[in-house]
Amino acid sequence: MKPVVGLTGGIACGKTTVAKMFGDLGIPVIDADELAREVVEPGTTGLEQIVREFGQGVLDDAGRLDRKKVGDLVFGDGEARKTLNAIMHPLIGAAGAKHIMAHQDDPAPYLLYEAALLVETGSYKAFSALIVVSAEESVQRSRLIARDGFTDAEANARIASQLPLPQKIAVADHVVINDGHLDATRRQVAEVHGKLVEQFASQESK
Repeated sequence: MKPVVGLTGGIACGKTTVAKMFGDLGIPVIDADELAREVVEPGTTGLEQIVREFGQGVLDDAGRLDRKKVGDLVFGDGEARKTLNAIMHPLIGAAGAKHIMAHQDDPAPYLLYEAALLVETGSYKAFSALIVVSAEESVQRSRLIARDGFTDAEANARIASQLPLPQKIAVADHVVINDGHLDATRRQVAEVHGKLVEQFASQESK
């Protein structure tokens, strides 16, 4: 099996930006957020289960899942979030496994799996290595305000609702600091990529 490296980070730290940089280096990226959309497409059992639990109000006019409505519903409600995760995580896991198998013949030395909750769920332990994308809290806040139209208070609440970044960094094999200087981020990505290629090559030769 080809090694799979986990990529995670705090909210608005720029995981997707960093994942794209790995993609530019020829590494296939499996995005858990895309899988999360895939498993709740109209007609899927995922969507059926969510509607059964949370009601028709989570659908938009076209009968698709309104992710913002669901996000608002579970934010600040631990039980609702637990229910949603119990539906979503197994479906995302199965879809991810299918994508990983589909890339086994790819010439890349490893695959990248990008997801927000790898540390929270403990699933990071299943990966060959873990990369955590980090940014200063002030940078996270300004990105959330610019990207999602949050107020200061809303941005702070979203950041506070997540596992603190230092706890994610504590279990990381590699950390990429993405404070907005893209050239610096790209250099860090190239460095981490080089280390991973070396690590997996030496494991193969044993």
